[in-house]
Amino acid sequence: MTDPIADYLTRIRNAIKAGRRIVEIPASNVKKEITKVLYDKGFIQGYKFEEGVSSQGLIKIALKYNPSTKLSAIVNLERISRPGLRKYAKAGELPRVLNGLGIAILSTSKGVMTDKEARQHHVGGEVLCYVY
Repeated sequence: MTDPIADYLTRIRNAIKAGRRIVEIPASNVKKEITKVLYDKGFIQGYKFEEGVSSQGLIKIALKYNPSTKLSAIVNLERISRPGLRKYAKAGELPRVLNGLGIAILSTSKGVMTDKEARQHHVGGEVLCYVY
């Protein structure tokens, strides 16, 4: 697999379109950090890391839906930086997603964080994806 983060986002996107409550994804350290950011910002209901299931482990993500309309909390997941074309942003040029309604997830020297947290820490980095 050449792009595991794109696979991660695609699995979540497909589970939302199929109306699934739980999605299972092969684990990696970056995927775990992205999952924590999605949980902290309220895009997913919960998550669990399972070790020993396979050689790399498993991430189980409980997706969040509106109980009355059955719409997902995640409207769109968009991969920005790809292996063939990396996208980096300086601290002063960090992207704003939907005028601040969405988040950009960045990989910085201080770890994986949102664009708002990166502005507070005055760090730039690789723009992994947009979530809204």
